[in-house]
Amino acid sequence: MEPVNFSAKKANLIRRSELLRAVREAFYAENFHEVATEVKIPAPAPEEYIESVACQGEFLRTSPELAMKQLLCAGMEKIFQIGPAFRAEEKGRKHREEFTIMEYYAVNWDYRELARFTANMLKYAAQKIFGSSVVDYQGSAIDFSRYNFITVDEAFRKYAGISAFDADKDGSFDEVMVLKVEPALGRSCPEFLIDYPASRASLSRLSALDDRVAERWELYICGVELGNAFGELTDAAEQRKRFMEALKFRASAGMLPYPVPEEFLSALENGMPESSGCAIGFDRLAMIFCNAYDIGEVIFEAMRP
Repeated sequence: MEPVNFSAKKANLIRRSELLRAVREAFYAENFHEVATEVKIPAPAPEEYIESVACQGEFLRTSPELAMKQLLCAGMEKIFQIGPAFRAEEKGRKHREEFTIMEYYAVNWDYRELARFTANMLKYAAQKIFGSSVVDYQGSAIDFSRYNFITVDEAFRKYAGISAFDADKDGSFDEVMVLKVEPALGRSCPEFLIDYPASRASLSRLSALDDRVAERWELYICGVELGNAFGELTDAAEQRKRFMEALKFRASAGMLPYPVPEEFLSALENGMPESSGCAIGFDRLAMIFCNAYDIGEVIFEAMRP
């Protein structure tokens, strides 16, 4: 087999490296510590629509989330990690089964503070790499010097003419999100889609101001979902309940069976400080900074013609 010609990717791979350096500098400037956790783990977080890859009786992580939260329980306060993660059967313009994840947590920051840090990190990276806060992506000028918050309900009403809570109840939420809401987000600056319906809390806590919504946001640029963040749930009993519900759903859907992540739950029972965390798909972020349409333009895939 002839080797693939990667010369066309050279500029993108160099820019990807520059982006890695810039985000690390932003983390270090805020006194974050870089950590590394295991890639092969005994039990992933049970999630209803994310499938892990089985490996030698264990699993390849879909995210370092549970391990990093155990570090918070052990006394770490500001941590980040950039490394591989795996999600089975994901392949497409914005997906690969193996990808690079950038995950970070900060004790005593709420989820809006984490959003502001994230926006400032991206602004720093743009200025560092391009000498400007404005970056061209697929014909759109994205201004990283500003950002916007929009609640999920506001976005559904604005772009689909329906309440997010009604869509959640009638089962149309995911379809409306994909077809009408997501494509409209982040068209001129980074946009944080915030305050998801409580049924979609995942590992986030419910808002103290409105228990109909969870302290959760996703980051969008030009309709591309880049990151998912939580005001972290610290209630071990509630977390166990949600895990068990997710495991029941997975079993009913014929998905890969997971063990209960007891090591994580035990750490949570011993106490986790109030904190917020975010996971960003680094390859997708590199797409934005490289003006790439397909994720394959910003990653190295050897010997695959």
